[in-house]
Amino acid sequence: MTDKDKEAIEKSPRSLDQALRPADWKEYVGQSGIKENLRILLTAAKGRNHQPEHVLLYGPPGLGKTTLAHLMTKEIGASMRSTSGPAIERVGDLAAILTNLNAGDVLFIDEIHRLNRTIEEVMYPAMEAGVLDIVIGKGPSARTVQLELPPFTLIAATTRISMLSAPLRSRFSGGTFRLQYYSDDEIAEILKRSAKILKIEIDGESLKEVATRSRATPRTANYLLKRARDFAEVNEERLDLKTVKKALALLEIDEMGLNQTDRDILTVIAEKFKGGPVGLKTIAASLSEEEATIEEVNEPYLMQMGLIERTPRGRAITKKGYDHIGAEIPSAQQKLI
Repeated sequence: MTDKDKEAIEKSPRSLDQALRPADWKEYVGQSGIKENLRILLTAAKGRNHQPEHVLLYGPPGLGKTTLAHLMTKEIGASMRSTSGPAIERVGDLAAILTNLNAGDVLFIDEIHRLNRTIEEVMYPAMEAGVLDIVIGKGPSARTVQLELPPFTLIAATTRISMLSAPLRSRFSGGTFRLQYYSDDEIAEILKRSAKILKIEIDGESLKEVATRSRATPRTANYLLKRARDFAEVNEERLDLKTVKKALALLEIDEMGLNQTDRDILTVIAEKFKGGPVGLKTIAASLSEEEATIEEVNEPYLMQMGLIERTPRGRAITKKGYDHIGAEIPSAQQKLI
């Protein structure tokens, strides 16, 4: 490796995702209602010289929960300590994190729904009273030691809010906010900024094409933009609409943003099970795919686009779903949809 190559690596950002993350509120596109609520929460806390209350952010992956946590931290001029639910395996792990916080710090816990119930119970007094109760010893000789914690703000993120216990959810006194999917115009605006940061020359029509196939998710949109750029560079082509379409076709992303697994789900329901309804376990077995993957990754977008629907007896494909895969609606199904 030459000195020039080493210098280029040192100057490059640690992560492209970090480079694309908005650095201030003006750069954060969308979620206007949540941003206004958070602005009021933080401004009021600063005005009273109080620590902001704990906040819970939830919604599908890639919508900007972590970015909002960073922006909130920057707004109050604090330091952020980041961890995740799976990383906190024992009460001792949580105790170590909490006791090492400085006054005014923000603790960000991603995937908080994966905390076990024992650790959740330790969180209650820490969030509510600012103390940490630790049990030392076992049996009749066990005793509880109470440690006072410095003032801190917990910002938690989850994609599965239903897996959080009600007592834990109720302790997010600053508010619980659900992030919504983005419009094509919002995604196009995000992509315009990303293209500028990545120094990609691309026209508005091509950006719009990427936006419409991004599943209304900024993370996916930036991923598709980077892959389209790579395709154009490797094939020495100009990054125009034609090249973008070829790059996305290679990735098997269609005009609605569906990938091959999405289309396979629609096809299996339509052709193998005559439109449904059919159970999730049966669909997963037919595709040799995990139930959780279909339920958490594919199904939300298919439902959002109106391609499938949930019924008491299982999943069923809609007329729009039949049209998308070009399948004929069985005569017995025509009366039902």
